[in-house]
Amino acid sequence: MYLNIIQLAESFGVEEGVVESWVRKDGLPVIEDRNRLLFDRRQVVDWAAARGLAAKAGFLAVGRTGNTNSSQLETLLRAGGIWRDVPAATVRYVLESIVFKLPGATPPVRQLLAQRLRLPDGISWAAVGGGLALPHLRTPIALGRDAGALAILFLRDPLALKEPAPDEAPITRLLFFIAPSPRAHLELLSQLSSALVRGSLRRPVMEGAKDEDIFAALAGTTAAGDASKGNP
Repeated sequence: MYLNIIQLAESFGVEEGVVESWVRKDGLPVIEDRNRLLFDRRQVVDWAAARGLAAKAGFLAVGRTGNTNSSQLETLLRAGGIWRDVPAATVRYVLESIVFKLPGATPPVRQLLAQRLRLPDGISWAAVGGGLALPHLRTPIALGRDAGALAILFLRDPLALKEPAPDEAPITRLLFFIAPSPRAHLELLSQLSSALVRGSLRRPVMEGAKDEDIFAALAGTTAAGDASKGNP
């Protein structure tokens, strides 16, 4: 799995300039591909461990890092919804409609989030390969414990991104999320990215499974994470 510089910065909780500094001064392994910096996940994990950077989150997390459980994930998905046959040209409008229905948030906060979505660089699309992406607000904010949503969008046609996926596969599946806090944002990013790369959520999402099958996969994702966490 290859990460771009935005995904890597989010995983460590640092600015992109810090990652660039690690490349120049600290030997962080990198691959240059058509003016893009790509990072092999395994190489980054080894590099970080050798330097005592043990606080891994997001795309670098080995397993589940937070307290998000299956019932919470189901609540988030029911709040955001499962959207099917979405034209790529209308994706931003769909994301805005999700924001304007965000539970636990006041109208001014919803308006602020919508304004951020409209910014040219307001969304980090976070393509993970295989036609999948995890779009989210580039700058997470604290919304309160009862706020948040997760939405799955099945696209009618591929979404063109300024920053293509590492494997250049056409993006046809989106998992858009808004977390109640920056910490919860990283926890949710970690769990969803792991579930999509090698977990139980990937197959039903790729196959466009029925809603109840997707909800069941979310429960299976969390159960697997709990079992892994309990093993020595």
